[in-house]
Amino acid sequence: MTYTAKRKTFLREASDTYGYEAVVTKAELTEVAERLKTGFPYWITNAKVMGDYKVSKGKWKLPSINGEEETVESKPVVIETKTSEVKSEATTLDMSTYFNPEELIPKKDPLFVAHGHFSDLTKVLRAGKFYPVFETGESGTGKTYMTEQACAKLKREFIRVNITVETDEDDLLGHYALIDGNTVWQDGPVVIAMERGAVLLLDEIDLASNKVMCLQPILEGKGVYLKKVNRMVKPAEGFTVVATANTKGKGSEDGRFVFTNILNEAFLERFPITMEVGYPSAQTEKKIVNKVLDSLGVSDSDFSEKLVNWANAIRKTFYDGGIDEVIATRRLVHISNAFAIFKDRMKAIEMCVNRFDEDTKTSFLDLYSKIDAGVDLEGTSDDESDEALKEMHGAEQPY
Repeated sequence: MTYTAKRKTFLREASDTYGYEAVVTKAELTEVAERLKTGFPYWITNAKVMGDYKVSKGKWKLPSINGEEETVESKPVVIETKTSEVKSEATTLDMSTYFNPEELIPKKDPLFVAHGHFSDLTKVLRAGKFYPVFETGESGTGKTYMTEQACAKLKREFIRVNITVETDEDDLLGHYALIDGNTVWQDGPVVIAMERGAVLLLDEIDLASNKVMCLQPILEGKGVYLKKVNRMVKPAEGFTVVATANTKGKGSEDGRFVFTNILNEAFLERFPITMEVGYPSAQTEKKIVNKVLDSLGVSDSDFSEKLVNWANAIRKTFYDGGIDEVIATRRLVHISNAFAIFKDRMKAIEMCVNRFDEDTKTSFLDLYSKIDAGVDLEGTSDDESDEALKEMHGAEQPY
């Protein structure tokens, strides 16, 4: 298609700002129009004029100029070297072409059972507002899984970033990479989530160091300035942040979560609400275990009831200070998978509690033998099938 000079100027400016054929919002189109002092480009949003460039509610794909399909046409970023005599050019890799919106929407898991704050989290995400949520709770309670399934239910784009002590600004916001001999700027997951209006999950945020303080303006709902490429990124409608942690950002006094850190108070204050995610109720947990057993073709309601009663007895003792370990919902799912493979209750439990020290393991097995009089504690075998173990550990775990 042939454009007028004014339209070409607009498309070039918009492409330089947001990327070649990027998906943009009405606010972003307005921003470009105000910068160029032109009227709003209704020729882009009006399907009768340009054809249908709308990709979703309130979002349009920038048309290419004259139908050209060549590589990204962006402003070169000049990098000064120490000698100031040699200069190199870096282009921006248009990450929007690498994502299909449907691929970023999680699939509904038929094994998922809603519990705890799931309905509250769903309400927050359904509102479409920027409203950061901090989820805290024991390992294996389903914090990450719950967030993923809330996005699946709402058909929201979901980008998960696993945080470690090494995670820094380059990992989160973007960095330069050498691709085919060219220095190319690649947007980080945080920037991609902002521009797409997606739900950003910062998983295990309490493992982070002070390097995540670059997220401060983002956690305020404001844009972020990418100083390395001289570009301002503003969040699209619907963008929000969910962070998960085993602690409340104050470290782990009992040493159970030894690599967690004390997070900056100003950082924590950017999260208006905190959801404490506990273990499901006994009734809900039985439903979870039964669903897993049913899906594996080894339905056994008696076994699921005894497993849940056993886990709850252990948790009560743990909270009373009697033991230092706990059986999480995730471990009950592990046991269910092991039972589907070995067809032996006690063997399945033993293999899944072998990770604990000998005294804890023995007390756990002894307690289960008292709850389930039908199992033989002495009859368990140490023979292990490598093939079966690989199958067990390779299975997808809902918690």
